[in-house]
Amino acid sequence: MSGLLRLHAATRGCLLPSAAVLMALAGPLSPAILPVSALELNGSTVFVRAPWKAELITYDSNAGSAPVSYYLTLSLDPQAGASLGRVSVQQTRGADWNFPFSPQLTRAFLGRPRREGRAIPVQASFDGRSRLINVTFLEPVPPGETVTVVLRPWTNPQAADTYLFQVMVWPAGVNPVASPVGTATLRIYERYPL
Repeated sequence: MSGLLRLHAATRGCLLPSAAVLMALAGPLSPAILPVSALELNGSTVFVRAPWKAELITYDSNAGSAPVSYYLTLSLDPQAGASLGRVSVQQTRGADWNFPFSPQLTRAFLGRPRREGRAIPVQASFDGRSRLINVTFLEPVPPGETVTVVLRPWTNPQAADTYLFQVMVWPAGVNPVASPVGTATLRIYERYPL
């Protein structure tokens, strides 16, 4: 089977060739009887269709504001092929590189901001040097669901700017293969005196 699959950037978010062949051979399946287990190829767990869009919002975008929350929302395709096991968020641009996050306050839920569903337990870490936040879902998020991760910085950045964050996801399973989702944008504005 090693010759059937070649992973590269062009297949991100698309049906992988070997998965397409397997699905065609299986014939039409009702969504109720589709397998729930992860897709494993050559001993690694992969997404058939990885999340391709990350939405990042805050309801307080003033420089230096506290307390604040950043809501990162990802939607899993019903045909993802695997549940979501982990997400990483890494700052790649912005004037302030020193605002810390509180990983112990990180949480997640099914649904979107202001429309919260069931809570999903998470474990999070933050590395201030690399500006990397890792969030592991203690209950993997199944295909077809929308999940929001709530990140809690101590304060908003002190400098107004457009902040960019690279988002990566990993499926739940053995030897998960990371998939880049893209770049999430957060705009922080100067606080004007009243």
